[in-house]
Amino acid sequence: MIEVLLVQASLSRLASRAGARPAAATLLAVALAAVTLGPAASPAAAATIPAGAGSYTDSRPAGTQGPTTNTGAPVTPKLTTAARDKPVPTNDWWSSLAFQRYGDNPYSTPMYGHPLTYQAKASGLEVGYPTTPAIVGDGRQYEYAHKADLTVGLTGLNSPDTKADAWSDWTVTPYWADGSRTFRATIGHGLPFVYAKGSGGDARITTASTPTVFSDQGNVVGITVAGHHYALFAPTGADWNISGTTITAGLGSKDYFSLAVLPSTDALATYRKYAFSFVTGSQVAWQTTGGNVRATYSLTTEAREGTERGTLQALYRHQWLHTTDALTPYTYVSPRGTMKVREATSFTTSQKNNGVVPALPVSSGVDRARLTGYLNEVANASDPFSGASDTYWTGKALGKLAQLVPVADQIGQTATRDKLLGLMKGRMQEWFTAGGASEFSYDKDWKTLTGYPASYGSDTELNDHHFHYSYYVYAAAIIAQYDQAWAADSAWGTMVKHLIRDTANPSRTDSAYPFLRGFDVYAGHSWASGHQGFAAGNNQESSSESINLSAGLVLWGSAMGDNSLRDLGSYLLTTESEAITQYWFDANDTVFPASYKYGTVGMVWGSGASYSTWWTANPEEIHGINVLPVTGGSLHLAREKAAIKRNIAEMERENGGPAQEWRDLLWEFEALSDPTSAKAKFDGVNGNYTPEEGESKAHTYHWINTLNTLGAPDMTVSGDLPTSAVFSKNGTRTYTAHNHSSATRTVTFSDGKTLSVPARSTAVSTGPGGGNPDPDPDPDPDPEEPGTPSTGNTFRLKTGGVLTTATTDPAGADTIASADGVNRDGTPYRPTVYEVKRVNGKVSAGAATAFRLRVDAGTKVGLAPQVRVSYDLTGDGTFDRTETFRYFATDPVNGWEEYTQAVGAQATTGSLGELKNGTVRLEIWNALGNGTSQVQTGTDAAVLRIPYQ
Repeated sequence: MIEVLLVQASLSRLASRAGARPAAATLLAVALAAVTLGPAASPAAAATIPAGAGSYTDSRPAGTQGPTTNTGAPVTPKLTTAARDKPVPTNDWWSSLAFQRYGDNPYSTPMYGHPLTYQAKASGLEVGYPTTPAIVGDGRQYEYAHKADLTVGLTGLNSPDTKADAWSDWTVTPYWADGSRTFRATIGHGLPFVYAKGSGGDARITTASTPTVFSDQGNVVGITVAGHHYALFAPTGADWNISGTTITAGLGSKDYFSLAVLPSTDALATYRKYAFSFVTGSQVAWQTTGGNVRATYSLTTEAREGTERGTLQALYRHQWLHTTDALTPYTYVSPRGTMKVREATSFTTSQKNNGVVPALPVSSGVDRARLTGYLNEVANASDPFSGASDTYWTGKALGKLAQLVPVADQIGQTATRDKLLGLMKGRMQEWFTAGGASEFSYDKDWKTLTGYPASYGSDTELNDHHFHYSYYVYAAAIIAQYDQAWAADSAWGTMVKHLIRDTANPSRTDSAYPFLRGFDVYAGHSWASGHQGFAAGNNQESSSESINLSAGLVLWGSAMGDNSLRDLGSYLLTTESEAITQYWFDANDTVFPASYKYGTVGMVWGSGASYSTWWTANPEEIHGINVLPVTGGSLHLAREKAAIKRNIAEMERENGGPAQEWRDLLWEFEALSDPTSAKAKFDGVNGNYTPEEGESKAHTYHWINTLNTLGAPDMTVSGDLPTSAVFSKNGTRTYTAHNHSSATRTVTFSDGKTLSVPARSTAVSTGPGGGNPDPDPDPDPDPEEPGTPSTGNTFRLKTGGVLTTATTDPAGADTIASADGVNRDGTPYRPTVYEVKRVNGKVSAGAATAFRLRVDAGTKVGLAPQVRVSYDLTGDGTFDRTETFRYFATDPVNGWEEYTQAVGAQATTGSLGELKNGTVRLEIWNALGNGTSQVQTGTDAAVLRIPYQ
């Protein structure tokens, strides 16, 4: 809960509400206290700046505020001279370096880079590696809180503040200066190294307790502090001097040194190789082709000594699940689950594109007369905007209307469609014209566009711009679908592009707005707080409103013929979808600590996550805040149908029964997994309920009944047009796509189905595909869904979490996480998971599951790997059969040992049956012990044989 997060905060800081969107008139609850987007030049110095038919101001409206400290004093970015003119990406994991929210802290709050954590102070940079979670806030929150193992700096350094000196896509360089000394330290997501540069003093490391030295090689020292292993690297010729908790080294004529957190003491030689290959920048590049989204994450380096230019980087779970690049056996603990180490300067991920459609397709399950009545309730309301005046609540109202425009068009209610479009245009034009009761204002210091009236700290803290503006972009995309003249740059499109540039700018050279202000490309999701001024780091509550912006980019880019912007939206949506799956919903039950009792969270923090919202402890809102708004961009949630079922069940348990306040949102969420159950709940109230503020009975009725007729989204199939989707019911698929272009388009789906879509229209087809499973143009198939059909019943384990029939993959090894000294016999704990999907086969009479694995615990004593094999017979996300085998006690001698099904079954649940598009999963974990072990991959001694023809 919030009082735990803000350990030393005054009550006034509780007003900081990054990510908060309470119901109307709701106060901060007691529960919380327990693209090609136009010119890149900065706006001209003028009171009102024209933008097509619209305009904005360069000074705030009278009586309003911009960014401030917690005491209300105006604040400007803390940047060095070198960075002063560069747009700073607020809403990042390190934003407190630049945004001094609290006047008594000119350095930073804790920053969670993972695996390392950091906090700037006068004498340098605190560095920690939290590996043991704490359950706090009445059990609602888990956190790996920052705790300094050591502080890195220079002798005598006593800086009055810390500034941001340089940054790239996921790295940052803070800067200290005290008049005699200067110090810089480059840090970042996934970096096990801290790269230091300083002048005016010797290198100095201060440890939190007396260190244990496990290696002393002069300029390279290995120490253990608080159970964590670090390597210290001084320039060649230097020598570290250890005196109690102070470690120093003279730099001579050099100005650099580094340190690294080691996964084990025997990794020192590997890490030493890259000690002076300093990371100088980071950059992601993405492309969307043929229904796949590929992203390459690259580091730039410079050799401070020697010629080595390689490096080591730790991948988050959402990344290593989707890469086929080789990984080392090294791993780290993080609040996002296991991080795996790659020995290279880049890696590439590949995922199926999660499509976005303007609306669910037409179906026979929708009664047009009833739907028309519901549409009229909204269109003819005395105030369709429900009194909204600020950016957020106006946006919510725009979103509600935008969902109904294509629905009205679909059933021939063109007058209602046009009335809704008119309402949306009128209100957006008010906001897009300076000088009225509502307007946008540009802040030249913070390089941001803020709407006034503002809300929830969107002005004073730069919170939530991506949430608020997502609704405007989405609504504008729906308008553009029907009226491109309105959306033209000469009309209102330029103002839409300003909102996009403020929140999701694809340009790194735009001097007016930062690159992707709030989206953290390495973390895989956005951050909500503009200042990051919390002990728990930054946070994001409503991941679904962040998705709403990405979906809006897909639709706007499609409507305007801007494929680069459309593809940016696809990259953001597909990436964040996996992050949500793993870090908000823990769909594979491998991220949240075993001691944490919840299966979903309302908020993700840098240090962990919490079962809460910013304004209430009501389970309906905790579960619903990561669902709203429900749109054609919400279909991605259906990838993990079993997780949806668990999510709804948990909500009802915690709620003491079915939802009441946000029932419509949660019905729609459930319909992505079980439309029949959702329809029964909707029908049970017979329209007698109050919709959530951004919802309507018309949209909910259309959504649930359409899915009940066509079936839930089938996320195993993707189209080569981002505005396409597939649904499946009783084995029959329905394909749909919307073509925004002016020429007929043929859409090809990954199961071979083709669909001809007329210009500026939606097409729907029901029937079998073309018999060519997954024609993936990507030479590297998705690790969870290999691109070539499997043959045979024997699968090799492949690094990256794959079961494959291929025999050409290189040999490797994966790490099996420690049991952490607890008996895990029979219950998977942080398992290493291998999986294959879309498997078809009939049970072989008399056959049984078999496996042959090679495992090794090295010299560790008392470890015992254990295997569970599970069968999801239909691929619906529910495992119908599980077989848990007895554990295998490894010996404390280096060398592979063979573990097979001969140990015998410990427990079996469910029954085998015919596999129809099914999923087979093998999990291996350490049932006993307090150390990691390894399992071999890519060989004939790393196989699973299933009892199927």
